[in-house]
Amino acid sequence: MTPLRINGATRLYAIIGDPIAQVKSPELFSGRFADAGVNAVMFPVHVLPDRFDTTVPVLMRLGNLDGLIFTVPYKGQATQFADRLGATAARIGALNALRRERDGTWSGDMFDGAGFVRGAEHKGEVLRGRNVVLFGAGGAGSAIACELADAGIESLSIIDLRRERASALANTLRDVFPACRIEAVATVPRSFDMVVNASTVGMRDDDGLPGELDALTADTLVGDVIVLPKPTPLIRHAVRHGCRYVDGHDMIAGQADALMAFFGHG
Repeated sequence: MTPLRINGATRLYAIIGDPIAQVKSPELFSGRFADAGVNAVMFPVHVLPDRFDTTVPVLMRLGNLDGLIFTVPYKGQATQFADRLGATAARIGALNALRRERDGTWSGDMFDGAGFVRGAEHKGEVLRGRNVVLFGAGGAGSAIACELADAGIESLSIIDLRRERASALANTLRDVFPACRIEAVATVPRSFDMVVNASTVGMRDDDGLPGELDALTADTLVGDVIVLPKPTPLIRHAVRHGCRYVDGHDMIAGQADALMAFFGHG
């Protein structure tokens, strides 16, 4: 990795979330900028929910800030700061990246889904034809649902504590991907061969699994978007049952190229 240098001309990118200590993006993207010969760094910003709406506009006024990444729990709220949205962000009503344009306006889009799919493909996994159970219909879950349907999965069962949110996502995606059977459900269906956790369950050591997943077969592909220094409860559960998996680190690596291109450095 090229040594990181910071001077008065360094351009800034920030990642915003609550919590924030677990994110790997500052190290990853600062390194990618350096390797590409771009004088820029990414830094973490911990913003509490009651200060999000007032803090982000202040950050965006910084003259040397060129982009923002949003993580839990702000991907839906962040759309208010975009002057225009890309196709995925417009479809699901959430984004995880904003970039400043030359005219000072801001464009936003969502790359979690593309990152997850790329991460799976980089590990040699075939997604087409799978029957998927998805936990979480928030920003990341919606993006992953969208990209999985586009990748040709057979069916998608969406589970969220906010049932109306799961139903709204299912209705939106059915219109766009009629070949995929998509429904909001309250419990894990009997038949599935892929599980994705896009909820916040698993961020704490004492968290259990996101749902009733006792009987996993070895041919089940397991995905978890949570990024921690050690495997999440779901990933540990997958390993115990001999399942292949895609974790949050795989997803971040999968979307790094897309985000670098989005920020104009691809």
